[in-house]
Amino acid sequence: MDRTVFITGASSGIGRATAELLAEKGFRIIACGRREERLQALKEKWGEKIHVLCFDVRDKDGVFKAVAQLPPEFRAIDILINNAGNAHGMDPIDQGSLDDWDAMIDINVKGLLYVTKALLPSLLDGSNSHIINIGSTAGKEVYPKGNVYCASKFAVDAINQALRIDLNEHGIRVGAVNPGLVETEFSEVRFKGDSPRAAGVYKGFQPLTPEDIAEVIHFVISRPPHVNIADLVVMPTDQASSTIVRKDL
Repeated sequence: MDRTVFITGASSGIGRATAELLAEKGFRIIACGRREERLQALKEKWGEKIHVLCFDVRDKDGVFKAVAQLPPEFRAIDILINNAGNAHGMDPIDQGSLDDWDAMIDINVKGLLYVTKALLPSLLDGSNSHIINIGSTAGKEVYPKGNVYCASKFAVDAINQALRIDLNEHGIRVGAVNPGLVETEFSEVRFKGDSPRAAGVYKGFQPLTPEDIAEVIHFVISRPPHVNIADLVVMPTDQASSTIVRKDL
């Protein structure tokens, strides 16, 4: 396997699990994130299969600078996985923090756009290019106190559809994977370090794991070139919707 995959948010959670699985499957990986020590740990484990880029997707100039500095052997990018994303706070909209709102829009929406724009020249040069956008069930259904986070993921859904339309003439596959409840550091970030509250999100049922989503992503990108998984929702069996989860109390 000599295809090159660019993964944002690769220092933890779904991004890290996907980088590890795809490296194991023989892909070349460009692992991107903000936490350099975690990225370097990936590099140490997988060696020449992985190149790391440390930047913040919110930094428009930083994104383009990082991509421009890729070594020659990693410049021909075949697959982009837009995984970087965050949720900040869970308050009614009248009590919401403007800083939280800015962070979610800047990372989940603008960051995705910056990275995609920076990589499009390479993707347009390829013969079997593929873009995977990691959305969320929050981009399909608004739930109480989800407000701006849900809005950011609805935007990802719209961008995914728009990219598929605009890039159709170039033969680029575009699709989204939309996970439900996945046990990662996501809730730690959302609840700003309130570990007991974060842990409670996943108690009483079996959530998805990052490895579950990594396997789904591998399935999506390994389909024959004429097959495009355009939009896929993945939830734990115990989850029926954003607000309905069967729990053993």
